[in-house]
Amino acid sequence: MPNQLAASTSPYLRQHADNPVDWREWSDEALAEAAERDIPILLSVGYATCHWCHVMAHESFEDDETAAFMNTHFVAVKVDREERPDIDRIYMDAVTAMTGRGGWPMTVFLTPDARPIYAGTYYPKQRMGGHPSFREVMAAVVDAWDANREGILAQADQITAAITHGPPTSGRVPDLDDLDRAVLEVEAGFDRVNGGFGTAPKFPQAPTLEFLLRMAALRPGTRSAELSLEMATSMLSAMASGGIYDHLLGGFARYSVDAQWLIPHFEKMLYDNAQLARVYARAWQLTRIDRFRDVAIEILDYLDGTMADESGGIHSAEDADSEGVEGKFAVWTWDELASILSDDLELASAIYGATPAGNFEGANNLHRYRSLDDVADDLGMSVGDVVARKRAIDTTLRRARTERTPPGRDDKIVTAWNGLAIRAFVEGGMIFGENRYLERARSIASFLLDDASPDGQLVRSWRDGPGHTAFADDHAAVAVGLYSLYAATGEERWFEAAEHHTGVLRTKFADPSGGFFATREGSGLITRPKNIQDNPTPSDNALAMEALLTHAAYTGDLEAVGQAEATMEAVAPVALHHPSFGGYSLAIWLTHLIGIEEVAIVGDEATELTHVVWSEFRPHVALAVGAGAATSVPLLAERPIGDRPVAYVCKNQVCDLPTGSASELASQLALRS
Repeated sequence: MPNQLAASTSPYLRQHADNPVDWREWSDEALAEAAERDIPILLSVGYATCHWCHVMAHESFEDDETAAFMNTHFVAVKVDREERPDIDRIYMDAVTAMTGRGGWPMTVFLTPDARPIYAGTYYPKQRMGGHPSFREVMAAVVDAWDANREGILAQADQITAAITHGPPTSGRVPDLDDLDRAVLEVEAGFDRVNGGFGTAPKFPQAPTLEFLLRMAALRPGTRSAELSLEMATSMLSAMASGGIYDHLLGGFARYSVDAQWLIPHFEKMLYDNAQLARVYARAWQLTRIDRFRDVAIEILDYLDGTMADESGGIHSAEDADSEGVEGKFAVWTWDELASILSDDLELASAIYGATPAGNFEGANNLHRYRSLDDVADDLGMSVGDVVARKRAIDTTLRRARTERTPPGRDDKIVTAWNGLAIRAFVEGGMIFGENRYLERARSIASFLLDDASPDGQLVRSWRDGPGHTAFADDHAAVAVGLYSLYAATGEERWFEAAEHHTGVLRTKFADPSGGFFATREGSGLITRPKNIQDNPTPSDNALAMEALLTHAAYTGDLEAVGQAEATMEAVAPVALHHPSFGGYSLAIWLTHLIGIEEVAIVGDEATELTHVVWSEFRPHVALAVGAGAATSVPLLAERPIGDRPVAYVCKNQVCDLPTGSASELASQLALRS
């Protein structure tokens, strides 16, 4: 008989609905039951496409004896980290404090009032490699609860105090010299052989790439800009060539298990791909490397096609596994390739590095470490012939993949990640002149503002109905996405909605001492987490800073600038000491230090002028576009409208002369080294 998770909206929780464990969702009722029975809570946190979550479920949660022990001695609570990032963050801090590292599945034992007693991640069914089994860990917690209640409660007090102590503020905000030093700090961890940061496993780290690209764009002529572009180009090239990228269907996997970006953990996440689509698009603008443009378009097409929900939003993730086997949907045995490709096998293997031995458990995960020029030279072919035959090879392989069982899909729609996707589609649409991407951005925005905002209240996620009330990152990401959509379309509905969500951030989530809490007041949790680290998405506070500064550029609200400065003070200790965990905050702060250009373009038929703004990576520009006298956008107010479009460029309360010339506008927007 299914347990209580059968009624959940979360695909992850529903995966556990038939477990013999008597799972509950997080609720006051679950805590009350633990208090009434005088037993601990066993909190298990994961997400639908988490491979080791599946392993622990098969080993332990589907085992009748293990489940019987859990049901007798604990109130078992399952949480989807993507639906409840607040709970995940609080108890991940506990895991990190106790073990020195975190990850999923996350396993935390709590007192009935939700204070952490003991915590870890994956526990095997049988003791292995010095790691205790799950049953051994549970038995030890039960013994301590029964025999040493005073000691275990004292430990819970200590852990709770450690994770509720807020991060210190720096007392100052960074200057440009600090940001130059941050680039050097990033370089110290850069892998100059393979691209990327550190050793295996390798993650895309899109927020850090955002910082590097903005340094390259906004500090022209400096050593920092040169070094930043060099690192970003190297990493993006390596990722696009490696097996972490799906060369047939588009999209990046979550991470590479090796240092060479060759073998991925095959799950694909919306938040990675939304960020990477715009990173590659902007990198193309800075470098004009064609491969970067192609990857950006392929990612957007993957999201727009494979991952789109009929409602207009974008699904959360695709699993690493299909038919219970990791990577089965993506990899190829040599015999499969030979039977499918026939005479094209030699060329395909040269392009994609396939061999009879394979590179992943006897099969081949495709990669493109060699250029098509090199392939053509080696095989005595023209590049044109290689390109044409590659096109046919790709079509054949794609068709073969459509006949396979696809990986599982987490089809819930997470608001914050869809906010990131709005911006990716907006920028892709404007940079590449693809109106279909703008239409997808509109579809996502309409879904979030209508379906995902029942009674006008934004929710965290949606799947067959609304989920939990939205968190700070949801409001901030949506606001930033909507400001971008307004800048691209001039449709003031999006501006007004962005202003609303920025206002909600300021009234419901602000910390008077600086920065923003993740949750509203009165959440009922043991603390209000404050997220200041980027990992793997921009932190709540980084996105809030961007929303505040964009709002200030459109409205002249200097109080919002002050609030952004206080937020940077809260973020600075982590961002400056560990730039890889604060890259997006540093990127936004760099833009503020350089100075935001407020560009108002008024009048009909302004395409030539707006194209100037979008034709290069100009993160320092806040663009307002309008064709009529009545407007809700203060930056457009009282701008005279004549018989031809005119652009007004202002910075720090000083404006250049209005111009109708595209070349003059480009000159006014040019940065000087």
